[in-house]
Amino acid sequence: MGKIIISCAITGSIHTPSMSPHLPVTADQIATQAIDAAQAGAAILHLHARDPADGRPSADPAHWMGFLPRIKAGCDAIVNMTTGGSAVMTLDQRLAAPLMAEPELCSLNMGTMNFALYPMLGKRTDWLHDWEEPFLRNSDDLVFKNTPRDIAGVLTRMGAERGARFEFECYDVGHLHMLRHFEDRGMIRAPIFLQFVMGVLGGIAAEPEHLTHLKETADRLFGDRYLFSVLAAGRRQMAMAAMAAGMGGHVRVGLEDNLYIAQGQLATSNAEQVAKIRRIVEELGRTVATPDEARAMLGTKGANKVAF
Repeated sequence: MGKIIISCAITGSIHTPSMSPHLPVTADQIATQAIDAAQAGAAILHLHARDPADGRPSADPAHWMGFLPRIKAGCDAIVNMTTGGSAVMTLDQRLAAPLMAEPELCSLNMGTMNFALYPMLGKRTDWLHDWEEPFLRNSDDLVFKNTPRDIAGVLTRMGAERGARFEFECYDVGHLHMLRHFEDRGMIRAPIFLQFVMGVLGGIAAEPEHLTHLKETADRLFGDRYLFSVLAAGRRQMAMAAMAAGMGGHVRVGLEDNLYIAQGQLATSNAEQVAKIRRIVEELGRTVATPDEARAMLGTKGANKVAF
């Protein structure tokens, strides 16, 4: 089944920092956890930024530059910058740092969707920052905007103009058809790197039959022109990753997607999750790809052509 790429989502916009003391927020914490995750076996580091003053998701390039050069100096993993950022950011805000940094790889969300996080309210009663509880409560009216015009803009500005490759984040089957639409328009070239995002309320559930359907749909739409990876938000993270590995796919773990290492046990770091999924996929007979092997598989421009 070939080499398997492990991605790690270091910190993100969907979890609030008070939900785990181990979620990295400051530049020091993000850089350290990213480098440790790479040393544990992650070939790709999927990154967001945070405002260290209050933990809010940040689009400020200055916050990004607090950790991007340090990660590049400390490991050879592929840096995958979000263009999703947060559902409350404008597209221009979301693109500010990637346009400046010109990374090898960017995430790109393939459709507008509800992004309902309010069920997390039942899991916490104390909050570190005053914005956290209202943000979650109001997510019952939160729309994550990614229109065809938005997608075309990211493909042009980050891809055609800056040479980035993309991790296409597909939260549902319709997102695969949208991606095929852009391939038909000549805006996407193989190899296409799909990330099946499962388990977010508003997208497809993290169930085995849904993963099978996503894979079969991608086979029909893209033939041999694609690679796929799977992330499951929440408790199904490792089970769905193991299924993806068994199907010949790739995997993503990390504290952005799941704060736990086992039922009721918080993960102490991103590297702990990477080490666990590495053990699982190697037991399944897969060999973990190095960053340079992942670069060859995805056709990235190389770490020497970024702007950080």
